[in-house]
Amino acid sequence: MKENIIAGLDIGSTAVRLVVGQQVRGMGEDDNLKIIGAVSAPSVGINKGAVKSIEDVTSSISACLEKCERLVGVPVESVWVSLNSPYIKCEKSRGVVAVSKSDGEVSQDDIERALEAARALSVPPNYEILHVIPIKFTVDNQEDVKDPIGMIGVRLEVETLIIQGLSSQIKNLTKAIFRTGLDIEDLVLSPLAAAEAVIGPKQKELGAALVNIGASTTSLAVFEEGELLHTAVIPIGSEHITADVAIGLRCPINLADRIKMEYGSALPDSFSKKDEIDISEIAKEEDAQDELTTISRRYLAEIIEARVEEIFEKIDTELKKIDRSGMLPGGVYLVGGGTRLHDIVEVAKKQLRLPVCLGVNKNISTIIDKVNETEFFNALGLVVWGNQMYGASGKGNFKLPGGKALNNTWQKVKDIFSGMIP
Repeated sequence: MKENIIAGLDIGSTAVRLVVGQQVRGMGEDDNLKIIGAVSAPSVGINKGAVKSIEDVTSSISACLEKCERLVGVPVESVWVSLNSPYIKCEKSRGVVAVSKSDGEVSQDDIERALEAARALSVPPNYEILHVIPIKFTVDNQEDVKDPIGMIGVRLEVETLIIQGLSSQIKNLTKAIFRTGLDIEDLVLSPLAAAEAVIGPKQKELGAALVNIGASTTSLAVFEEGELLHTAVIPIGSEHITADVAIGLRCPINLADRIKMEYGSALPDSFSKKDEIDISEIAKEEDAQDELTTISRRYLAEIIEARVEEIFEKIDTELKKIDRSGMLPGGVYLVGGGTRLHDIVEVAKKQLRLPVCLGVNKNISTIIDKVNETEFFNALGLVVWGNQMYGASGKGNFKLPGGKALNNTWQKVKDIFSGMIP
């Protein structure tokens, strides 16, 4: 049973989440994955995707892992890990090779050589390549080829999207994970993983985006014609909204968070100036009864709206970089803890001028309700990603990025830190 276990680990600023899936043999290809567990534990020592304290992050992961193993009754030995750093760089690169077979038939080996050639770009000394994602191939003069295997030609060209991450952050994160005794299958950029669970193939073909609003970062992945077009991580999240509420109402941060979640809205126009709420009860629960008794709902919504608009303005700026502002017919899917805010979808529609909806798990059947919460889509997507990678390695499918991209790096990092595991 151990061999069939796939685990996705999402380390966020407020929580560590772990989803465990099991590959079930003999079922249909699209339905061979069963989710058997999902747990979360408070996260300490990480902020904006960067490790601030290795000891604290290791403790947070260990607590989550222990909780998970008690729940599923099976040891988790290796995980797929999400990366969510604002220091992600996205760059296009091309690779060209001659077809090796004498009869001119393109093989898997040619594709791998072309991808390797595309990796030969100038990477800043403090960065390393995370993913080499093929966008399209050209065989001789035939462009926009999706799958060139078996085609005849003498020259194979690939256009790829190269995603790079800051080496120091990657090494700190992997060190914290290795200290818990876990192996790392691969690092996956978080919006890419979440998109696997939320966006269907048809939407990816038409043009769609996934926006993951976390506590301290908001990440974006844009797809078109079934392939990744652009990705970015913005260092603003739902914690900034809470901080704004705390400053605007002059109240403690824990009380501001309760007010935001229970009474907050991103649409001030839906309230009149006379709409007031009595918060004395929750102020008492949060030991802040001397602070406030009543607040204006419209004023609260105005504070929240300003920050939410800023987040979506920055998303729109990223879309403008690739000439897709207001031009994604597949729509925008919102996931992450920040999407629990009332009326956030309406503000997103207004700012992005696109169809917007909350992400739902359409692709994986599960009996565990927790997995269908938007906060868990990152970890769930990692399990789906891992399942596809295992399937791809058997079929020689080149389309799934990751896989071999980091194996050498992992081995080096693991060799360095394996001696430090207590």
